[in-house]
Amino acid sequence: MKIDLTDTTAGKVNKALVQGRRAIGTPAVGMVLTLVVVTDEENAYDALKAAGDASHEHPSRTLVVIKRVSRSPRDRTASRLDAEVRVGADAGSGETVVLRLYGEVADHADSVVLPLLLPDAPVVAWWPVNAPLDPAKDPLGALAQRRVTDTYSSEQPVRELSARADAYTPGDTDLSWTRITPWRSMLAAALDQVVCEVKAVEVEGEEFNPSCELLAMWLADRLDVPVKRSLSAGPGLTAVRLATSEGAIALDRADGSLATLSIDGQPDRAVALKRRDTAELIAEELRRLDPDDTYASALRFGVDRLNASSAPAPTPAPAPAAAATTDPSPKGEPVTHAAAPEAAAEAPTTEAAPQERAPLKKRAKTT
Repeated sequence: MKIDLTDTTAGKVNKALVQGRRAIGTPAVGMVLTLVVVTDEENAYDALKAAGDASHEHPSRTLVVIKRVSRSPRDRTASRLDAEVRVGADAGSGETVVLRLYGEVADHADSVVLPLLLPDAPVVAWWPVNAPLDPAKDPLGALAQRRVTDTYSSEQPVRELSARADAYTPGDTDLSWTRITPWRSMLAAALDQVVCEVKAVEVEGEEFNPSCELLAMWLADRLDVPVKRSLSAGPGLTAVRLATSEGAIALDRADGSLATLSIDGQPDRAVALKRRDTAELIAEELRRLDPDDTYASALRFGVDRLNASSAPAPTPAPAPAAAATTDPSPKGEPVTHAAAPEAAAEAPTTEAAPQERAPLKKRAKTT
């Protein structure tokens, strides 16, 4: 059932929700949270569809906030709120309200959303596109316990990740992090099968894919080893290779659907690692409302530290000519000896290896 309201108020929207529930014969609906979706007109359909599919697992009241751009100075000073109320089969397993804000009211969307929140229920804010740099300080983000962004939709994902790290607040998360959950689970399970020490890691994937960067930062942060970020044609993440003391471990997914797990001394295994749609990602994020400390730690590791930590050591400079001596060889040819071979052995490298590492198995289980 759909109810259209033009030039309305939040109070009239609440009355329309009650009227709609009575009309379909369900005056009491058990909903577990309020999902506030902040998007534009272009992406509203996809966001609505994903939220509706996710509501089958998490019945919720979905409030879609669309800020309409006014075309003239006169329209920008006028305020208007249009709403579309959906209940029953048109709203998944909950209720959906599409709010279109015009003029000055678009700058005060929180005052429109606040009266429509479910009482005594958690609030989750989701920005499919154009997320603020600091979601926790956004007026709508301040109403929520969890704030979900998607760095993949930004024009410069790597720079966006750095901004997310600087402005991180407990409760923030990103769908680029959610996309790598199967990869993290599979890699942790693979490392649990082998007692070894990881020496280096390579993460291969698309160039402008923040999920590749986040997976590389997570591995570097948890294993404390050099991680190399290499590029491929995709789709998405294509491979992760670990060099260990017991041989190589590789998780290779070339087609975006089926991956091959290879461990030295064991037969290759095919594992399902399909690329998930947005509805599955949102449903996963709605399962937990507590802060994700693992995401925060990986995010703060920093993209700029990835390839820098795996750079080759510089070649030691040759010894000065004045410090060299010559000795005759058996054939009469002079042989040059460095005056201080210990100095060359002590030449600095770009980054010293850590002196002590926690046992790998223990580290894998903490992820």
